[in-house]
Amino acid sequence: MMAYRSSAAFQGVLSAFKHVCLRPRCGVICRYSTVYDTDEKTFDKILIANRGEIACRVMKTCKKMGINTVAIHSDVDSNAVHVKMADEAVCVGPAPTSQSYLNMDAIMAAIQQTGAQAVHPGYGFLSENKEFARRLAAGGVTFIGPDTYAIQAMGDKIESKLIAKTAKVNTIPGYDGVVKDAEEAVKIAAEIGYPVMIKASAGGGGKGMRIAWNEEETREGFRFSSQEAASSFGDDRLLIEKFIDNPRHIEIQVLADKHGNALWLNERECSIQRRNQKVVEEAPSTFLDPDTRRKMGEQAVSLAKTVKYSSAGTVEFLVDSQKNFYFLEMNTRLQVEHPITECITGLDLVHQMIRIAKGYKLQHKQSDIGINGWAIESRVYAEDPYKSFGLPSVGRLSQYQEPLSFADVRVDSGIQEGSDISIYYDPMISKLVTYGSTRAEALKKMENALDNYVIRGVAHNIPLLRAIIVHPRFVSGDINTKFLQEVYPDGFKGHVLTAGGRCDLLATAAALYVAAQLRSQKFLGNLRVSSVPPETRCWELLVELEKGVYMLSVSHSGQNYTVEVDGEKVVLSGEWDLASPLLPIAINGKYRTYQCLQRSASGEITLQYLGTSFKLRVLSKLAASLSKHMPEKIPEDTSSILRSPMPGSVVAVSVKPGDRVAEGQEICVIEAMKMQNSMTVAKTGKVKSVHCKAGDTVGEGDLLVELE
Repeated sequence: MMAYRSSAAFQGVLSAFKHVCLRPRCGVICRYSTVYDTDEKTFDKILIANRGEIACRVMKTCKKMGINTVAIHSDVDSNAVHVKMADEAVCVGPAPTSQSYLNMDAIMAAIQQTGAQAVHPGYGFLSENKEFARRLAAGGVTFIGPDTYAIQAMGDKIESKLIAKTAKVNTIPGYDGVVKDAEEAVKIAAEIGYPVMIKASAGGGGKGMRIAWNEEETREGFRFSSQEAASSFGDDRLLIEKFIDNPRHIEIQVLADKHGNALWLNERECSIQRRNQKVVEEAPSTFLDPDTRRKMGEQAVSLAKTVKYSSAGTVEFLVDSQKNFYFLEMNTRLQVEHPITECITGLDLVHQMIRIAKGYKLQHKQSDIGINGWAIESRVYAEDPYKSFGLPSVGRLSQYQEPLSFADVRVDSGIQEGSDISIYYDPMISKLVTYGSTRAEALKKMENALDNYVIRGVAHNIPLLRAIIVHPRFVSGDINTKFLQEVYPDGFKGHVLTAGGRCDLLATAAALYVAAQLRSQKFLGNLRVSSVPPETRCWELLVELEKGVYMLSVSHSGQNYTVEVDGEKVVLSGEWDLASPLLPIAINGKYRTYQCLQRSASGEITLQYLGTSFKLRVLSKLAASLSKHMPEKIPEDTSSILRSPMPGSVVAVSVKPGDRVAEGQEICVIEAMKMQNSMTVAKTGKVKSVHCKAGDTVGEGDLLVELE
């Protein structure tokens, strides 16, 4: 273990330089009404027991409060943004989380080594680990969060449900004990009535959670949930409760001090989910009326007071179509989506947590808490949204540019250009937040921000995020936790082009092609050689898009291009900076931002339009006439092979060469970012070869099993 220190004078200069340089990457653009009173003594030094964007987020507030910060990191995170942003940094082990960010011994040693007086755990990792909180207390170090009793009581879903009943909080019907095995799970599910929710007693974040509609799914759900729970939380205990069909997931933010005072800070709508993990959140909810909001808030506060809670916490509810609400769980930590609450209340929740941990009383009363405007949060992930709404993608960010030039846009991130998205940690790139005086205004700002967000080197879910926020159902507020499955029953396919959109895309690709051709003829504003003919004023082009072929004519004058598509004239104007990843242009007077993802000498152009990437091919008439002589590439027959759809580790392999398998049969299980995925065969056949074994690490596209 090693701490990186420097002389006091140099450290001060270096620290100031780093914070100035890194601030835009982790910037918090939010209307805080919080006053940071540096005369109010809290802590001199805080260690952040986390990584990535949440570590940067905590450091941001610490700097405002005049508190020095210590970062911990694994060996692969030694150059991470949160490490550079901190005043000191300590390596706590190798990449696997069990050996670094969950390594309590190493973290305790880092605390002792640096002299940190308090620890902020962020979310995930050790944030809800009662043993970690106990060890800190035993060492005289303040845990910036609730005490061990509240963590234990609310961290166990079985115990928390019983306490919620005592606090007169509405609860979901279900079995209050621990389910012993799959057969008992089937028996309990039949008594409760299908559908049921099988979920881990410890933990959250959608891990160890399955919905079952029949006996077979109950047995399978019990197996996968217990395995995921053991892997993620070291606790494979499960419980079963009634699944509320077509619910909304709405949570209440609470804030409580050590003096018995507690507030509720309104709600967050978190119904847009995939695999029980949130994708888009907003505050407030379009669904709640003031009376329901008040009742939910009062019950959340009642629960917090019952467990003598002190810190920021969240009480999650399921709400049915009749606005009946039921307690789901309490997260005894800062939530991922806390920025949207900060935007509409003006409170800095990290600041409040630090004050409360030091023993100060709350600065506000319930009557002080209002709702000012609307905030939307999109979770930007390194995921392929075309695979099960998002399977992890790994790689290096070859180009990265956050849309921070727009007003009322906040990006909480812990990465920068050149950062690696690895198999070891959560694939979140950032949390993109927009704020407006109305919901429509916040949504429009989100649309623009997503269009101007540049991410290269990994797959990302911006196509899905953008499709969600402009979908008529989402815009009208008609949402539930099954939104994605209902809107995209066959999976997400990307933006579907309208006739007008197709025309705009074709015209843009043609104009971009001509602009590139004209630029290649010049050097420092002059023709490269005297033999180059004068600029062509009219171009006849063939453009291929989505198996369609279109003839276009293009003429240009200065920065303007006129493209004729199927008898329609499209006028495009812009600066045509071919070196920029962003292409802001006006099409018939309407402004739109494209992203040029790829251009090749063979005329292939990939454009990001309305969030989705489209591949086009632009050819001159001569090149088009010759292309028909090129042989076509025969696609690979994938029916007899199974390739890994994502990077991950092989948990189990259930077949061997010579085995007969049926269509849809599971042949192996791959774990990626702590989520287990069952791999099945596409047809009935005989196993020819198996190319993986339990414990192997595989990449996206790696061959797993081959059939005869």
